[in-house]
Amino acid sequence: MLYEGAVIIKIEDVTFYYESVKVLDGITIEVQRGEFLGLIGPNGSGKTTLLRCISGVLKPRVGVIYVDGQRIDKLKLIEVAQICASVPTELSSEFNLTVSDFVFLGRYPYVKGIWWESKEDEQIVEEVLKTFRIHHLADRKLSEISSGEKQRALLAKAVAQKPKVMLVDEPSAHLDLKYKLEVMEYLKELSRRKITIIAASHDVNLLSKYCDRIIILNSGKIVSFGRPEEVITEELIRKVYGVEATIMRNGNETFVVPKRPLR
Repeated sequence: MLYEGAVIIKIEDVTFYYESVKVLDGITIEVQRGEFLGLIGPNGSGKTTLLRCISGVLKPRVGVIYVDGQRIDKLKLIEVAQICASVPTELSSEFNLTVSDFVFLGRYPYVKGIWWESKEDEQIVEEVLKTFRIHHLADRKLSEISSGEKQRALLAKAVAQKPKVMLVDEPSAHLDLKYKLEVMEYLKELSRRKITIIAASHDVNLLSKYCDRIIILNSGKIVSFGRPEEVITEELIRKVYGVEATIMRNGNETFVVPKRPLR
């Protein structure tokens, strides 16, 4: 459900370089509160870099990003964390906390005083552990659980943060088909609760099924931006991915069936 006129993210002419390599080139978009926005494109197209710029981890060389009406580059990281929660593709090997302790880190932006684990924190963490079906893993170390379980722990930590915006990099990574759908259903439900979701993924069909709008990036530029059924076409798949594909429509759902790489 979109909340028309309630823009929560505004990106104005953002350009980003890694040293001399231009990775984002003049990105300008507006994202509305409660929108589920998908980012797709081939490797190196700038999807993850754009997420990191929105989160304030990376600072564009050119352009400005506003989140919830505030310039992201003027906020402290802890202030950004009260608005945006980031879900990376994988956990760093440096983390070897228990699942419960890791999810509790999502409450860190709201620390008050020495005794930071309040009753409210405990209730929130318990709720998200149950939501993502990892409550039984609460006392297990992250190194002792599967890749799919780690992915759910990452999502649980982000939800415990109570953000207005969730930036999710490859939400279906390492998950089997059932959990892919369950995770996307839950993200969709969060968007219905006015939490803005921006998800970057290589899974065109999964994002097409759940996202309100999709941005297609290639070489750091926006190639197309709109509703999935409007922007995902056979011509675009050929142009961006170099693949011959058949596009199938079922009501508002769009499916890409790849056939062969272009030669």
